[in-house]
Amino acid sequence: MSKKIKINVQQKFFALTAMLFIATGAFAQGNGMAGINDATSMVSSYFDPITKLIYAIGAVLGLVGGVKVYSKFQSGDPDTSKTAASWFGGCIFLIVTATILRSFFL
Repeated sequence: MSKKIKINVQQKFFALTAMLFIATGAFAQGNGMAGINDATSMVSSYFDPITKLIYAIGAVLGLVGGVKVYSKFQSGDPDTSKTAASWFGGCIFLIVTATILRSFFL
């Protein structure tokens, strides 16, 4: 007899838990779309300043890379072209990444 009561209590607990999750889901659906729209507008508003920041970082890296390549060239280092390619590639990567992210999300 105690086993039957134990199973019945477990079934009631499971049913109560399931109803709680369903009720929570029903209440949460009301503002879901408004929250998604608010988040989308907030993220979209950040893209202009972030792309400008990435462009500025690319410009600074380009200047630093130019100085490093110039100093290697003046000292007669044989791997100057490798250094120039790596700095130039990093700057191009930053600029292309900012442009692609902006075109995807705006």
